[in-house]
Amino acid sequence: MKQTYHTAIIASTDRALILAQQICKEFPEAKTFSTRTDGGASVETIATISSFLEENFNHYTSFVFIGALGICVRSIAPYIKDKNTDPAIINLDDHGFFVQPVLSGHLGGANALARQVARLLGAQAVITTSSDLQDIWALDTLSKQYGWKSAATKPLNTIISLFVNNRPVALLLDVKDKGTEWLLQTKPDFVSVFYKIEEIPIAQFDLLIAVTYRKYEVAIPTLYYHPAALHMGMGCSRDIETDLLEASVAAQLAQHGLAQESVKSIASIDIKHDEVAFMALANKWQIPFHTYTAEALNTCEVANPSEVVKSKLDVYSVSEAASALSSRNSSWLLEKQKVKVASGKMHTIAVALEASLERRAQIAIVGAGPGDAELIAVKGKALLQAADLILYAGSLVPEEQTHYAKSGAVVQNSAGMTLEEQIALMEEHYAKGHLIVRLQSGDPSIYGAIQEQMTIFDEKGMDYFIVPGISSFQAAAAVLKSEFTIPEVVQSIILTRGEGNTPLPENEKLQEMAKHRATMCIFLSATIAKNVQAQLLEHYPPETPVAVLYRVTWKDERIFVGQLHELASMVRTNKLTRTALIIVGTAIGARKNRSHLYNPDWKHIFRNQKTNNKNDSDKK
Repeated sequence: MKQTYHTAIIASTDRALILAQQICKEFPEAKTFSTRTDGGASVETIATISSFLEENFNHYTSFVFIGALGICVRSIAPYIKDKNTDPAIINLDDHGFFVQPVLSGHLGGANALARQVARLLGAQAVITTSSDLQDIWALDTLSKQYGWKSAATKPLNTIISLFVNNRPVALLLDVKDKGTEWLLQTKPDFVSVFYKIEEIPIAQFDLLIAVTYRKYEVAIPTLYYHPAALHMGMGCSRDIETDLLEASVAAQLAQHGLAQESVKSIASIDIKHDEVAFMALANKWQIPFHTYTAEALNTCEVANPSEVVKSKLDVYSVSEAASALSSRNSSWLLEKQKVKVASGKMHTIAVALEASLERRAQIAIVGAGPGDAELIAVKGKALLQAADLILYAGSLVPEEQTHYAKSGAVVQNSAGMTLEEQIALMEEHYAKGHLIVRLQSGDPSIYGAIQEQMTIFDEKGMDYFIVPGISSFQAAAAVLKSEFTIPEVVQSIILTRGEGNTPLPENEKLQEMAKHRATMCIFLSATIAKNVQAQLLEHYPPETPVAVLYRVTWKDERIFVGQLHELASMVRTNKLTRTALIIVGTAIGARKNRSHLYNPDWKHIFRNQKTNNKNDSDKK
């Protein structure tokens, strides 16, 4: 049978077919099979469940049995092989009360599928795996989840047993990526975190879990998660033997404690693009093989430049330069090694760590949101919890957000500090390899004054990134219960400010922006409300809805709604001078006009087939 679906649903009773139909609405990749012949056009009839499974057990990634659990177990028993290849199988009673993973709960994803189906139907997921019940890491799926390769010094079941029995565990993090940050956020109480192997008192632990590009000699069971992190640069004698090169490279990695599983790429000079041994090694290890021109290689400052190589290839380095370019790193875990293999031919090797995975200092510019402490992004909250230094503008950022800080973190209000003083403090922590959070109000990209900070970070070579936040204009839409883009009425939002002490570009004057009659969100302009009103009235009708929001979503929030001709008096009467946002436009409070998105006559990729099926049924 040709596979066109990922999930096979097996249902036979009336109730089961109704549940199958519900599941298929949310799982477009699912197909229902039944031994009944009256299931309808969307149900494929099969002779027997046994014959269907015999032909298709390995053709689907998951199966959903709806009916008695015993039927499910007896049906799949002849086809089960091992946890690494078996599909995910779940069973659902035909009343839709309970959903239970039956096979391949972790590796195949049956646990996750059971929860997903349970949420869809309002059923109870019955999960029996210990790590799920304790809400701790599923060690057998972490590598797949984060793209790591796993290796262990003891059988995996032995290691999992130590973990689910909550034995003392040391977690070593040699790199920093999405997976390691998740581990830090979800760490069980019996796990202790370390960043250097020499800092671990091994005798105090029963298990070591290491997310690393290295191999270690330790006296306790060790579970390795190896990220793709190492970039090998190589040169060699022409036609070096493939087997000898591979053996030599593996020996060099082992000798220097580097994990072969973490090798991400091989790189060399472009004249080696057809070197058979390099291509064979890349193919066998399933990693890419890159080459660079001499000009590109010469842009790198290397640790061991060679005049001999320069005279032959017009480059000072192949192995170190190639690994530096591939890794985007200017230092090496393994500087150039010159190695002779058994045949007498030579090769060089250098290894550098992927720069983005280095566990080093970082500055996170985080949007705090509009005011409500709970409106910070999940990622922003996690960074606050992990930060070693938090700098926040106390007059604009809710102090409650700093309560997420871990014990020992430095938390400082920057309101009374100059930019130079802030930078000096950040430099002090950066030199220690700390995580620094610069907590900005709203979204940092909108009147966030971050450009001058980033200019200094760039000049000083300080690594930083930005986490967006909810802007006050978005919070205003929520508080006003308004959609700022109304079909066929207004489809544009203008974020701007009035002209005060800081002049506006000539083509961005308020009266120019007002020509569009878009939903206009005007920041930093309460003190010049009279001028703002006059400029807007040049193009907006006087009765245009207007709202002034003071400290929107803060505990002392105040909202004023009226018409544009009342704007200046609203601001003056209520003595609004700072942290007030002005919204102007017909979208405020509008309730007319309908989007095509959910119109039954409007077809799109997700609804076209369902609509056609319904129309076909109506014709019948």
